[in-house]
Amino acid sequence: MSHTHADWQARAAAIRIEGRAFINGAYQDAHDGKRFPAVNPATGQTLCEIAWCGPAEVDSAVASARMAFDHGDWPRMAPRERARILKRFAALIRQNLEELALLETLDAGKPIGDTLSVDVPGAAYCTEWFAESIDKVGGELAPVDPSLVGLVSREPIGVVAAIVPWNFPILMASWKFAPALAAGNAVLLKPSEKSPLTAIRLGQLARDAGIPDGIFQVLPGAGDVGKLLALHLDVDCVAFTGSTAVGKLIAGYAAQSNLKRVWLELGGKSPNIVLKDCKDIAAAARAAAGAIFYNMGEMCTAGSRVLVQRDIREAFLVELKKAAARYQPGDPLDPATRMGAIVDRIQYDKVLSYIDKGQSEGAKLLAGGKSAGIHPQGLFIEPTVFDCERPDLTICREEIFGPVLSVITFDTVDQAVHIANDTEYGLAAAVWTADLTTAHQVSRRLRAGTVWVNCYDEGGDMNFPFGGYKQSGNGRDKSLHALEKYTELKSTLIKL
Repeated sequence: MSHTHADWQARAAAIRIEGRAFINGAYQDAHDGKRFPAVNPATGQTLCEIAWCGPAEVDSAVASARMAFDHGDWPRMAPRERARILKRFAALIRQNLEELALLETLDAGKPIGDTLSVDVPGAAYCTEWFAESIDKVGGELAPVDPSLVGLVSREPIGVVAAIVPWNFPILMASWKFAPALAAGNAVLLKPSEKSPLTAIRLGQLARDAGIPDGIFQVLPGAGDVGKLLALHLDVDCVAFTGSTAVGKLIAGYAAQSNLKRVWLELGGKSPNIVLKDCKDIAAAARAAAGAIFYNMGEMCTAGSRVLVQRDIREAFLVELKKAAARYQPGDPLDPATRMGAIVDRIQYDKVLSYIDKGQSEGAKLLAGGKSAGIHPQGLFIEPTVFDCERPDLTICREEIFGPVLSVITFDTVDQAVHIANDTEYGLAAAVWTADLTTAHQVSRRLRAGTVWVNCYDEGGDMNFPFGGYKQSGNGRDKSLHALEKYTELKSTLIKL
Protein backbone atom coordinates (compact mmCIF):
# COMPACT_ATOMS: atom_id res chain seq x y z
CA MET A 1 0.00 0.00 0.00
CA SER A 2 1.43 3.37 -1.01
CA HIS A 3 1.90 6.09 1.59
CA THR A 4 -0.11 9.32 1.54
CA HIS A 5 1.17 12.86 1.94
CA ALA A 6 0.17 12.73 5.63
CA ASP A 7 1.98 9.40 6.08
CA TRP A 8 5.22 10.86 4.75
CA GLN A 9 4.87 13.98 6.91
CA ALA A 10 4.44 11.77 9.98
CA ARG A 11 7.43 9.65 9.05
CA ALA A 12 9.53 12.76 8.45
CA ALA A 13 8.64 14.06 11.92
CA ALA A 14 9.70 10.78 13.53
CA ILE A 15 12.84 9.89 11.60
CA ARG A 16 16.14 9.61 13.46
CA ILE A 17 19.07 10.89 11.40
CA GLU A 18 22.76 10.00 11.71
CA GLY A 19 25.10 12.93 11.08
CA ARG A 20 28.54 11.56 11.96
CA ALA A 21 31.35 10.53 9.64
CA PHE A 22 31.84 6.80 8.99
CA ILE A 23 35.52 5.93 9.41
CA ASN A 24 37.08 2.48 9.71
CA GLY A 25 33.78 0.74 10.38
CA ALA A 26 32.31 3.15 12.96
CA TYR A 27 30.49 6.46 13.18
CA GLN A 28 32.43 9.28 14.80
CA ASP A 29 32.37 13.04 15.25
CA ALA A 30 35.05 15.33 13.90
CA HIS A 31 38.08 15.45 16.21
CA ASP A 32 37.63 19.21 16.75
CA GLY A 33 33.86 18.92 17.20
CA LYS A 34 33.16 21.01 14.10
CA ARG A 35 29.67 20.60 12.61
CA PHE A 36 27.37 22.12 10.01
CA PRO A 37 23.58 21.97 9.69
CA ALA A 38 21.66 19.77 7.26
CA VAL A 39 18.72 21.96 6.22
CA ASN A 40 15.48 20.91 4.56
CA PRO A 41 15.19 23.31 1.58
CA ALA A 42 11.42 22.88 1.45
CA THR A 43 10.88 24.22 4.98
CA GLY A 44 14.12 25.81 6.19
CA GLN A 45 14.13 23.34 9.10
CA THR A 46 17.47 22.06 10.42
CA LEU A 47 17.30 18.29 10.18
CA CYS A 48 20.44 17.54 12.20
CA GLU A 49 24.05 18.60 12.69
CA ILE A 50 26.65 16.96 10.44
CA ALA A 51 30.26 16.21 11.35
CA TRP A 52 32.57 18.49 9.37
CA CYS A 53 35.66 16.44 8.70
CA GLY A 54 39.10 18.02 8.72
CA PRO A 55 42.71 16.96 8.22
CA ALA A 56 42.59 14.55 11.20
CA GLU A 57 39.59 12.64 9.83
CA VAL A 58 40.92 12.62 6.27
CA ASP A 59 44.31 11.31 7.37
CA SER A 60 42.71 8.68 9.61
CA ALA A 61 40.34 7.49 6.89
CA VAL A 62 43.07 7.40 4.22
CA ALA A 63 45.34 5.43 6.58
CA SER A 64 42.53 2.94 7.25
CA ALA A 65 41.83 2.63 3.53
CA ARG A 66 45.53 2.19 2.77
CA MET A 67 45.89 -0.54 5.39
CA ALA A 68 42.73 -2.34 4.25
CA PHE A 69 43.81 -2.21 0.62
CA ASP A 70 47.49 -3.07 1.09
CA HIS A 71 47.01 -5.84 3.66
CA GLY A 72 43.32 -6.77 3.79
CA ASP A 73 41.15 -9.34 2.07
CA TRP A 74 39.00 -7.17 -0.21
CA PRO A 75 41.35 -6.75 -3.21
CA ARG A 76 42.47 -10.37 -2.87
CA MET A 77 39.04 -11.98 -2.68
CA ALA A 78 37.80 -14.27 -5.38
CA PRO A 79 35.60 -12.09 -7.60
CA ARG A 80 32.56 -14.24 -6.83
CA GLU A 81 32.97 -13.61 -3.10
CA ARG A 82 33.31 -9.86 -3.59
CA ALA A 83 30.26 -10.03 -5.85
CA ARG A 84 28.27 -11.85 -3.15
CA ILE A 85 28.98 -9.10 -0.61
CA LEU A 86 28.16 -6.30 -3.05
CA LYS A 87 24.89 -8.00 -3.98
CA ARG A 88 24.06 -8.12 -0.29
CA PHE A 89 24.83 -4.37 -0.14
CA ALA A 90 22.42 -3.79 -3.04
CA ALA A 91 19.76 -5.87 -1.29
CA LEU A 92 20.13 -3.80 1.88
CA ILE A 93 19.72 -0.59 -0.12
CA ARG A 94 16.47 -2.02 -1.49
CA GLN A 95 15.31 -3.20 1.93
CA ASN A 96 15.81 0.32 3.29
CA LEU A 97 14.21 1.99 0.26
CA GLU A 98 11.68 4.11 2.13
CA GLU A 99 14.13 5.36 4.77
CA LEU A 100 16.75 6.29 2.17
CA ALA A 101 14.16 7.92 -0.11
CA LEU A 102 12.84 9.99 2.78
CA LEU A 103 16.36 11.09 3.78
CA GLU A 104 17.04 12.12 0.17
CA THR A 105 13.78 14.07 -0.07
CA LEU A 106 14.26 15.89 3.22
CA ASP A 107 17.91 16.67 2.53
CA ALA A 108 17.80 17.73 -1.14
CA GLY A 109 14.19 18.83 -1.72
CA LYS A 110 13.56 16.08 -4.28
CA PRO A 111 9.98 14.77 -4.71
CA ILE A 112 9.37 11.60 -2.72
CA GLY A 113 7.85 9.96 -5.80
CA ASP A 114 11.19 10.39 -7.59
CA THR A 115 13.46 9.25 -4.77
CA LEU A 116 11.30 6.14 -4.32
CA SER A 117 11.16 5.24 -8.00
CA VAL A 118 14.47 6.52 -9.43
CA ASP A 119 17.21 7.53 -7.01
CA VAL A 120 17.31 4.72 -4.46
CA PRO A 121 16.31 1.83 -6.78
CA GLY A 122 18.84 3.15 -9.29
CA ALA A 123 21.62 3.01 -6.69
CA ALA A 124 20.70 -0.57 -5.77
CA TYR A 125 20.58 -1.57 -9.44
CA CYS A 126 23.98 0.03 -10.12
CA THR A 127 25.57 -1.75 -7.16
CA GLU A 128 24.06 -5.07 -8.21
CA TRP A 129 25.04 -4.61 -11.86
CA PHE A 130 28.71 -4.09 -11.09
CA ALA A 131 28.66 -6.94 -8.57
CA GLU A 132 27.40 -9.24 -11.30
CA SER A 133 30.03 -8.07 -13.79
CA ILE A 134 33.27 -8.67 -11.95
CA ASP A 135 33.56 -12.43 -12.40
CA LYS A 136 32.87 -12.08 -16.12
CA VAL A 137 35.63 -9.64 -17.09
CA GLY A 138 39.07 -11.13 -17.64
CA GLY A 139 42.45 -10.18 -19.05
CA GLU A 140 44.30 -11.04 -22.25
CA LEU A 141 46.85 -13.54 -23.47
CA ALA A 142 49.06 -11.51 -25.78
CA PRO A 143 50.17 -13.00 -29.13
CA VAL A 144 53.94 -12.96 -28.60
CA ASP A 145 57.07 -14.93 -29.47
CA PRO A 146 56.64 -18.64 -28.61
CA SER A 147 59.46 -18.37 -26.10
CA LEU A 148 57.31 -16.03 -23.97
CA VAL A 149 53.97 -16.10 -22.23
CA GLY A 150 52.52 -12.60 -22.31
CA LEU A 151 49.69 -11.73 -19.89
CA VAL A 152 47.75 -8.47 -19.78
CA SER A 153 45.79 -8.12 -16.55
CA ARG A 154 43.86 -5.48 -14.65
CA GLU A 155 44.49 -4.80 -10.98
CA PRO A 156 42.62 -2.47 -8.59
CA ILE A 157 44.11 0.99 -8.50
CA GLY A 158 44.13 1.37 -4.70
CA VAL A 159 42.50 4.07 -2.59
CA VAL A 160 39.75 5.89 -4.50
CA ALA A 161 38.24 9.20 -3.36
CA ALA A 162 34.72 9.63 -4.74
CA ILE A 163 33.55 13.24 -4.55
CA VAL A 164 29.89 13.43 -5.50
CA PRO A 165 27.29 16.17 -6.10
CA TRP A 166 24.08 17.20 -4.39
CA ASN A 167 21.59 16.78 -7.22
CA PHE A 168 21.42 12.94 -7.19
CA PRO A 169 23.28 12.18 -3.95
CA ILE A 170 22.83 8.42 -3.58
CA LEU A 171 22.61 7.65 -7.30
CA MET A 172 25.76 9.56 -8.31
CA ALA A 173 27.56 8.04 -5.32
CA SER A 174 26.68 4.54 -6.54
CA TRP A 175 28.00 5.33 -10.02
CA LYS A 176 31.40 5.82 -8.34
CA PHE A 177 31.53 3.43 -5.40
CA ALA A 178 29.94 0.43 -7.14
CA PRO A 179 32.54 -0.03 -9.91
CA ALA A 180 35.39 1.06 -7.63
CA LEU A 181 34.46 -1.49 -4.96
CA ALA A 182 33.74 -4.15 -7.56
CA ALA A 183 37.24 -3.72 -8.98
CA GLY A 184 38.69 -4.34 -5.50
CA ASN A 185 39.50 -0.81 -4.35
CA ALA A 186 39.03 0.99 -1.04
CA VAL A 187 36.59 3.91 -1.36
CA LEU A 188 36.43 7.22 0.49
CA LEU A 189 33.03 8.76 -0.28
CA LYS A 190 32.83 12.52 0.13
CA PRO A 191 29.20 13.66 -0.25
CA SER A 192 28.22 17.26 -0.89
CA GLU A 193 27.68 19.32 2.23
CA LYS A 194 24.28 20.20 0.75
CA SER A 195 23.05 16.57 0.81
CA PRO A 196 25.15 14.15 2.91
CA LEU A 197 22.46 12.12 4.69
CA THR A 198 22.06 9.09 2.44
CA ALA A 199 25.83 8.70 2.04
CA ILE A 200 26.24 8.64 5.82
CA ARG A 201 23.52 6.02 6.16
CA LEU A 202 25.20 3.88 3.48
CA GLY A 203 28.25 3.52 5.69
CA GLN A 204 26.42 1.25 8.13
CA LEU A 205 24.63 -0.64 5.35
CA ALA A 206 27.99 -1.38 3.71
CA ARG A 207 29.33 -2.79 6.98
CA ASP A 208 26.15 -4.82 7.52
CA ALA A 209 26.63 -6.29 4.05
CA GLY A 210 30.10 -7.52 4.99
CA ILE A 211 32.33 -4.91 3.33
CA PRO A 212 35.47 -4.87 5.50
CA ASP A 213 36.33 -1.93 7.73
CA GLY A 214 38.38 0.69 5.89
CA ILE A 215 37.10 -0.35 2.46
CA PHE A 216 34.04 1.95 2.44
CA GLN A 217 34.18 5.19 4.44
CA VAL A 218 32.16 8.42 4.37
CA LEU A 219 33.69 11.85 5.01
CA PRO A 220 31.11 14.68 5.11
CA GLY A 221 32.23 18.28 4.91
CA ALA A 222 32.64 21.15 2.47
CA GLY A 223 35.06 21.71 -0.39
CA ASP A 224 38.02 21.68 1.98
CA VAL A 225 37.55 17.94 2.47
CA GLY A 226 37.57 17.35 -1.28
CA LYS A 227 40.73 19.41 -1.59
CA LEU A 228 42.46 17.41 1.17
CA LEU A 229 41.57 14.16 -0.61
CA ALA A 230 42.67 15.42 -4.02
CA LEU A 231 46.02 16.54 -2.60
CA HIS A 232 46.61 13.47 -0.43
CA LEU A 233 49.68 11.45 -1.37
CA ASP A 234 48.10 8.15 -0.30
CA VAL A 235 45.00 8.56 -2.48
CA ASP A 236 45.53 6.84 -5.83
CA CYS A 237 42.49 8.06 -7.75
CA VAL A 238 39.86 10.76 -7.43
CA ALA A 239 36.50 10.50 -9.21
CA PHE A 240 34.47 13.70 -9.19
CA THR A 241 31.05 14.75 -10.40
CA GLY A 242 30.23 18.45 -10.17
CA SER A 243 30.92 21.78 -11.81
CA THR A 244 33.57 22.30 -14.47
CA ALA A 245 35.22 25.02 -12.38
CA VAL A 246 35.72 22.71 -9.38
CA GLY A 247 36.76 19.86 -11.67
CA LYS A 248 39.62 21.98 -12.95
CA LEU A 249 40.74 22.66 -9.38
CA ILE A 250 40.72 18.94 -8.55
CA ALA A 251 42.78 18.14 -11.64
CA GLY A 252 45.25 20.77 -10.50
CA TYR A 253 45.45 19.34 -6.98
CA ALA A 254 46.16 15.89 -8.42
CA ALA A 255 48.94 17.33 -10.54
CA GLN A 256 50.43 19.16 -7.55
CA SER A 257 50.50 16.00 -5.42
CA ASN A 258 51.13 12.46 -6.66
CA LEU A 259 49.66 12.68 -10.17
CA LYS A 260 46.79 10.48 -9.00
CA ARG A 261 44.32 9.34 -11.65
CA VAL A 262 41.50 11.86 -12.07
CA TRP A 263 38.05 11.19 -13.55
CA LEU A 264 35.77 14.17 -14.02
CA GLU A 265 32.06 14.25 -14.86
CA LEU A 266 31.26 17.94 -15.20
CA GLY A 267 28.72 20.44 -16.52
CA GLY A 268 26.50 20.67 -19.53
CA LYS A 269 24.34 22.98 -21.60
CA SER A 270 22.60 20.31 -23.57
CA PRO A 271 20.75 21.09 -26.83
CA ASN A 272 17.41 19.46 -27.63
CA ILE A 273 16.76 19.89 -31.38
CA VAL A 274 13.21 19.64 -32.73
CA LEU A 275 13.10 19.47 -36.53
CA LYS A 276 10.07 20.41 -38.61
CA ASP A 277 9.43 16.78 -39.59
CA CYS A 278 9.02 15.74 -35.95
CA LYS A 279 6.11 13.32 -35.95
CA ASP A 280 4.56 14.25 -32.60
CA ILE A 281 5.11 17.86 -31.56
CA ALA A 282 3.15 17.42 -28.31
CA ALA A 283 5.35 14.46 -27.29
CA ALA A 284 8.48 16.45 -28.10
CA ALA A 285 7.20 19.35 -25.99
CA ARG A 286 6.40 17.06 -23.06
CA ALA A 287 9.87 15.53 -23.27
CA ALA A 288 11.43 19.02 -23.50
CA ALA A 289 9.62 20.06 -20.33
CA GLY A 290 10.71 16.91 -18.51
CA ALA A 291 14.27 17.38 -19.73
CA ILE A 292 14.59 20.69 -17.88
CA PHE A 293 12.00 20.61 -15.08
CA TYR A 294 12.58 17.09 -13.78
CA ASN A 295 14.59 17.29 -10.54
CA MET A 296 14.08 21.08 -10.55
CA GLY A 297 16.47 21.37 -13.48
CA GLU A 298 19.30 20.31 -11.18
CA MET A 299 20.76 17.92 -13.76
CA CYS A 300 24.05 18.02 -15.64
CA THR A 301 22.23 16.55 -18.66
CA ALA A 302 19.30 19.00 -18.43
CA GLY A 303 17.95 19.90 -21.86
CA SER A 304 18.32 23.58 -21.03
CA ARG A 305 18.40 24.70 -24.69
CA VAL A 306 15.52 23.73 -26.97
CA LEU A 307 16.28 24.46 -30.62
CA VAL A 308 13.05 24.56 -32.66
CA GLN A 309 12.79 24.85 -36.43
CA ARG A 310 10.88 27.97 -37.44
CA ASP A 311 8.18 26.10 -39.38
CA ILE A 312 6.81 24.45 -36.21
CA ARG A 313 7.83 27.05 -33.66
CA GLU A 314 4.37 28.40 -32.77
CA ALA A 315 2.75 24.97 -32.52
CA PHE A 316 5.63 23.75 -30.36
CA LEU A 317 5.45 26.73 -27.99
CA VAL A 318 1.74 26.16 -27.38
CA GLU A 319 2.43 22.56 -26.36
CA LEU A 320 5.54 23.48 -24.37
CA LYS A 321 3.68 25.98 -22.19
CA LYS A 322 1.03 23.36 -21.45
CA ALA A 323 3.69 20.81 -20.55
CA ALA A 324 5.62 23.25 -18.33
CA ALA A 325 2.47 24.04 -16.35
CA ARG A 326 2.40 20.42 -15.15
CA TYR A 327 5.62 20.99 -13.19
CA GLN A 328 4.34 23.57 -10.72
CA PRO A 329 6.33 23.10 -7.48
CA GLY A 330 4.81 21.39 -4.46
CA ASP A 331 5.70 19.84 -1.10
CA PRO A 332 8.36 17.19 -1.80
CA LEU A 333 6.65 14.89 0.72
CA ASP A 334 3.48 14.83 -1.39
CA PRO A 335 3.55 11.82 -3.75
CA ALA A 336 1.71 13.93 -6.35
CA THR A 337 4.49 16.56 -6.51
CA ARG A 338 6.48 16.61 -9.76
CA MET A 339 8.92 19.42 -8.89
CA GLY A 340 10.30 20.06 -5.42
CA ALA A 341 12.57 22.64 -3.78
CA ILE A 342 15.88 24.10 -4.95
CA VAL A 343 18.64 22.50 -2.88
CA ASP A 344 19.73 25.56 -0.84
CA ARG A 345 19.64 29.35 -0.62
CA ILE A 346 22.86 29.79 -2.61
CA GLN A 347 21.51 27.85 -5.58
CA TYR A 348 18.06 29.44 -5.25
CA ASP A 349 19.53 32.96 -5.44
CA LYS A 350 21.75 31.93 -8.35
CA VAL A 351 18.80 30.65 -10.40
CA LEU A 352 16.75 33.79 -9.73
CA SER A 353 19.73 35.94 -10.75
CA TYR A 354 19.88 34.11 -14.10
CA ILE A 355 16.17 34.73 -14.61
CA ASP A 356 16.77 38.43 -13.99
CA LYS A 357 19.74 38.36 -16.37
CA GLY A 358 17.65 36.76 -19.10
CA GLN A 359 15.03 39.48 -18.87
CA SER A 360 17.61 42.29 -18.75
CA GLU A 361 19.31 40.93 -21.90
CA GLY A 362 16.03 40.93 -23.81
CA ALA A 363 14.83 37.32 -23.62
CA LYS A 364 11.03 37.09 -23.68
CA LEU A 365 9.54 35.40 -20.62
CA LEU A 366 6.91 32.89 -21.74
CA ALA A 367 6.22 31.14 -18.43
CA GLY A 368 7.22 31.26 -14.76
CA GLY A 369 10.07 33.50 -13.74
CA LYS A 370 9.20 33.82 -10.05
CA SER A 371 9.60 32.06 -6.75
CA ALA A 372 6.65 29.94 -5.68
CA GLY A 373 5.13 30.43 -2.24
CA ILE A 374 4.75 26.80 -1.19
CA HIS A 375 6.21 27.39 2.29
CA PRO A 376 7.34 30.66 3.96
CA GLN A 377 10.92 29.39 4.31
CA GLY A 378 10.84 27.08 1.28
CA LEU A 379 13.06 27.50 -1.78
CA PHE A 380 10.72 26.94 -4.72
CA ILE A 381 10.93 28.40 -8.24
CA GLU A 382 8.30 28.18 -10.96
CA PRO A 383 9.08 26.31 -14.19
CA THR A 384 10.48 29.11 -16.35
CA VAL A 385 10.57 29.35 -20.15
CA PHE A 386 12.34 32.04 -22.18
CA ASP A 387 12.06 32.76 -25.90
CA CYS A 388 15.57 33.80 -26.95
CA GLU A 389 16.10 35.65 -30.21
CA ARG A 390 19.86 35.07 -30.08
CA PRO A 391 21.78 31.97 -29.00
CA ASP A 392 24.53 34.05 -27.37
CA LEU A 393 22.48 35.32 -24.40
CA THR A 394 23.91 34.44 -21.00
CA ILE A 395 21.04 32.09 -20.18
CA CYS A 396 21.75 30.23 -23.45
CA ARG A 397 25.47 29.89 -22.74
CA GLU A 398 25.96 29.22 -19.03
CA GLU A 399 24.84 26.25 -16.96
CA ILE A 400 22.08 27.46 -14.64
CA PHE A 401 21.26 24.19 -12.87
CA GLY A 402 17.68 25.18 -12.24
CA PRO A 403 14.23 25.08 -13.88
CA VAL A 404 15.02 27.62 -16.62
CA LEU A 405 14.58 26.75 -20.30
CA SER A 406 15.83 28.75 -23.29
CA VAL A 407 13.97 28.31 -26.60
CA ILE A 408 16.05 29.16 -29.68
CA THR A 409 14.61 29.26 -33.21
CA PHE A 410 16.60 28.06 -36.23
CA ASP A 411 15.96 27.72 -39.97
CA THR A 412 18.26 24.96 -41.30
CA VAL A 413 19.70 21.74 -39.93
CA ASP A 414 23.24 23.07 -40.40
CA GLN A 415 22.35 26.11 -38.33
CA ALA A 416 20.90 23.91 -35.58
CA VAL A 417 24.02 21.74 -35.42
CA HIS A 418 26.25 24.82 -35.30
CA ILE A 419 24.26 26.34 -32.41
CA ALA A 420 24.15 23.01 -30.60
CA ASN A 421 27.93 22.52 -30.77
CA ASP A 422 28.80 26.16 -30.05
CA THR A 423 29.41 25.56 -26.35
CA GLU A 424 32.28 24.62 -24.05
CA TYR A 425 30.26 21.59 -22.96
CA GLY A 426 29.48 18.30 -24.66
CA LEU A 427 27.55 16.10 -22.25
CA ALA A 428 24.24 15.30 -23.95
CA ALA A 429 22.02 16.26 -26.87
CA ALA A 430 18.82 15.16 -28.61
CA VAL A 431 17.22 15.38 -32.02
CA TRP A 432 13.58 14.89 -32.98
CA THR A 433 12.94 13.84 -36.57
CA ALA A 434 10.85 11.34 -38.56
CA ASP A 435 13.69 10.72 -41.04
CA LEU A 436 16.09 7.90 -40.20
CA THR A 437 18.93 9.29 -42.30
CA THR A 438 18.60 12.72 -40.67
CA ALA A 439 18.61 11.09 -37.24
CA HIS A 440 21.89 9.30 -37.95
CA GLN A 441 23.57 12.22 -39.68
CA VAL A 442 22.69 14.79 -37.01
CA SER A 443 23.60 12.40 -34.19
CA ARG A 444 27.06 11.90 -35.71
CA ARG A 445 27.62 15.64 -35.97
CA LEU A 446 26.60 16.45 -32.40
CA ARG A 447 29.64 16.66 -30.12
CA ALA A 448 28.15 15.01 -27.05
CA GLY A 449 28.70 11.87 -24.99
CA THR A 450 25.03 10.85 -25.22
CA VAL A 451 22.60 11.63 -28.06
CA TRP A 452 18.92 10.75 -27.80
CA VAL A 453 16.70 10.46 -30.89
CA ASN A 454 12.96 11.13 -30.50
CA CYS A 455 13.27 11.01 -26.70
CA TYR A 456 15.19 12.67 -23.89
CA ASP A 457 16.99 11.28 -20.86
CA GLU A 458 16.12 7.67 -21.63
CA GLY A 459 18.61 4.99 -20.70
CA GLY A 460 18.66 4.25 -16.98
CA ASP A 461 20.20 0.98 -18.14
CA MET A 462 23.72 0.51 -16.79
CA ASN A 463 25.01 -0.79 -20.13
CA PHE A 464 25.39 2.74 -21.53
CA PRO A 465 28.55 4.70 -20.68
CA PHE A 466 27.84 8.17 -19.32
CA GLY A 467 30.11 11.18 -19.70
CA GLY A 468 30.96 14.03 -22.01
CA TYR A 469 33.15 15.68 -24.61
CA LYS A 470 35.11 18.91 -24.16
CA GLN A 471 34.72 20.62 -20.77
CA SER A 472 32.00 18.20 -19.71
CA GLY A 473 34.81 16.00 -18.44
CA ASN A 474 36.69 12.77 -19.12
CA GLY A 475 36.18 9.11 -18.51
CA ARG A 476 32.78 7.47 -18.25
CA ASP A 477 30.46 6.37 -15.47
CA LYS A 478 28.21 3.31 -15.91
CA SER A 479 28.91 0.30 -18.15
CA LEU A 480 31.97 -1.92 -18.15
CA HIS A 481 34.01 1.11 -19.24
CA ALA A 482 33.60 2.46 -15.71
CA LEU A 483 35.31 -0.62 -14.27
CA GLU A 484 38.38 0.21 -16.36
CA LYS A 485 38.69 3.61 -14.65
CA TYR A 486 39.38 2.00 -11.31
CA THR A 487 42.07 -0.42 -12.47
CA GLU A 488 45.66 -0.34 -13.62
CA LEU A 489 46.81 -2.38 -16.62
CA LYS A 490 49.74 -4.71 -16.01
CA SER A 491 51.80 -6.56 -18.60
CA THR A 492 53.51 -9.73 -17.36
CA LEU A 493 56.07 -11.46 -19.62
CA ILE A 494 57.29 -14.93 -18.69
CA LYS A 495 60.33 -16.41 -20.43
CA LEU A 496 59.87 -20.13 -21.09
